[in-house]
Amino acid sequence: MSLDKFKAWFRQASFYAEEAYNAPYRSAIARAKREQDDLFMLLIFSEMMGVPNPASYYTLELQPLLLERFHDWHTRMGMEHSPLDNIKCC
Repeated sequence: MSLDKFKAWFRQASFYAEEAYNAPYRSAIARAKREQDDLFMLLIFSEMMGVPNPASYYTLELQPLLLERFHDWHTRMGMEHSPLDNIKCC
C-alpha cells in the first residue's frame, strides 16, 4: 500500500469516526441553534416594532468591561477609531 493510499484511507476513516462520534449530539446542537435563532428573531422583530430590548437594562452595568473589549476588537480589525458614532473609546 502506497503512502498516498494510506493517507486517503486514514482521512476517510477519520471522517467516519468523527461522524459516528458526533451523531448522538446532532439533535441537541440543532435544537440549541434553533433556540438561538428564535431568540435573535424575537429581539430583532421586537426592536423593529418599537418594543424596547429588555436586555439593555440588565447589561448596562457591563458597559465599562465591554468598552475595553470593543477597543481591542476595532484595533484588531484595523480601524484606528471607533466605527460607531455614539461609542468613543479612543
